[in-house]
Amino acid sequence: MRTFTLLPLCLLMAFTCFAGTSPKKKPAGQNKEEDSIAAAGVAFLQFADSVNKALKYETGKVSLPSCNAALNIPAGFKFLNAAQSQFVLHDVWGNPSDPEVLGMIWPENNTPFTDTSYAFVISYDNIGYVKDNDAKSEDYGKMMTDLKAGQGKENEERTKEGYPTIEIIGWAEQPYYDDKQKVLHWARELKFANHDANTLNYEVRVLGRKGVLCLEAVGDMNELPLVNNDINAVLGMASFTPGNRYSDYNSGTDKVAEYTVGGLVAGAILTKVGFWAILLKFAKIIIAGIIAAFYGVRKWLTGRDRKRDEGSGVA
Repeated sequence: MRTFTLLPLCLLMAFTCFAGTSPKKKPAGQNKEEDSIAAAGVAFLQFADSVNKALKYETGKVSLPSCNAALNIPAGFKFLNAAQSQFVLHDVWGNPSDPEVLGMIWPENNTPFTDTSYAFVISYDNIGYVKDNDAKSEDYGKMMTDLKAGQGKENEERTKEGYPTIEIIGWAEQPYYDDKQKVLHWARELKFANHDANTLNYEVRVLGRKGVLCLEAVGDMNELPLVNNDINAVLGMASFTPGNRYSDYNSGTDKVAEYTVGGLVAGAILTKVGFWAILLKFAKIIIAGIIAAFYGVRKWLTGRDRKRDEGSGVA
């Protein structure tokens, strides 16, 4: 979190440079501050490069044995396994540790440091067999009204826990249930306190015999077209193995979930605390860009002033 304190300083110092302040007129110690910022920028870029080189992505058939499921990662996408995904979420993006994360699905050309991007985080919820008889009759307009009405109490709890409040703006994509594939997906537009851009929360649930496979993406609303462009491919990637599919349900032995399809939608407002902090990745990347840009501007200005002084005979 301390990284964010660099943002106002970077902006102020960059503005000062563009305003034409000569290096000779800088207050004592300012050069040291600039060098510290430049060093931080270089360190961040080196860290990003080392992370990108270390990550090993997969394509094609990927097994998720802990939940009896599998992925088929097609061209244009890539998969990051559980350990590496947890490293990205915790060590790179600043989320709390979450051992339930099974992996991440990325667009082929994206990395954890791509400023305009998305990635789906995969987990599994063994809540049991989810009945889908209410999928077609659910009134999602009324559901949204009810969700907005109840957000005050939820925000009180978030505030107590030290997390930002969330205002539900509305559906970014209204819930849709594919009865043949047993896949449910929807998206909400949210407003986090102290975050200028509205947030996109895109959810996918693949229903199985004993639980649901969860794919969750969080980003800014301007990334909705990117997700919509790829969502059909994403929806078709995950499936349960034979014997664990939705159609394999045994009413005599299997547990039935407390939630129906409508309940899955209503009860999944960023319930995992860790996903709240995914937003931090955008701020960190913006800060890194400002630092790098400032470093370039400073070098250009310093070189220009040096040439001017040399030309005028100033020592």
